[in-house]
Amino acid sequence: RAALGGFANLRPVFAFKELTVNSPLRPEIIDGTDIMFVRELLGGLYYGQPRGWDKEKGEAFNTMRYTRAEVERVARTSFKLAQKRRKKLCSVDKANVLEVSQLWRDTVIEVSKEFPDVELEHQFVDAMSMHLMKRPRDFDVVVTENTFGDILTDESSVITGSLGMLPSGTVGGKINLYEPAHGSAPKHANKNIANPLATILTAAMLLRHSFALDAEADAIVKAVRKVLEQGFRTQDLARTNPEGLTVLGTREMGAKVRETVKELLK
Repeated sequence: RAALGGFANLRPVFAFKELTVNSPLRPEIIDGTDIMFVRELLGGLYYGQPRGWDKEKGEAFNTMRYTRAEVERVARTSFKLAQKRRKKLCSVDKANVLEVSQLWRDTVIEVSKEFPDVELEHQFVDAMSMHLMKRPRDFDVVVTENTFGDILTDESSVITGSLGMLPSGTVGGKINLYEPAHGSAPKHANKNIANPLATILTAAMLLRHSFALDAEADAIVKAVRKVLEQGFRTQDLARTNPEGLTVLGTREMGAKVRETVKELLK
């Protein structure tokens, strides 16, 4: 991350109607959810100095540290994304306790003056963790610092119902990096059982955010949705509701989406 300079991790969380049964949350809570998380990726506790573990003293410490410039750049990225979506941005912090969060909130408010068409709200991270489970449809773009973003995006994965559905991208540096949120799964290699949809949706993100090919990205997303509507599933998506579904392997699911994309682009 640091070598490439990517400071903003884009992590969409959504609920396809066809997969609401896969989530532990009730369908009426999650149906229609479409959130874009923007997690600051190069600052905060994970990178702050000093840090260390003094085993002799029985003491360990990490430093949460941000500069105004670091917050400004991720805030601008988030506001620009919100302008292309539903024009709502929620900034998550812990400004009632942490001075770092007070800097964060003050900076986001200052940057918001450049984007008067975007509605800005603030949430404390503990409250936000509850809101995501009770009213996730209320949120559009959510921006937060590194540690909070790590936790909230993992929590929100239950909305989609499977990690095999979640794409992600890291942008802002010399080279943008796109990868599915689940990472690699070597134990599934060469077994034709892994869910390829997160990787396919990640390709859609690459087209949208690095090449401004929105129509092509939309075609991929629509193709994935159509395949799900037709009752096709990979193994991980069919566990909770196998009746009436057709379970496909990795290669077959990829081929099915590819054929559907071609049909949509005719």
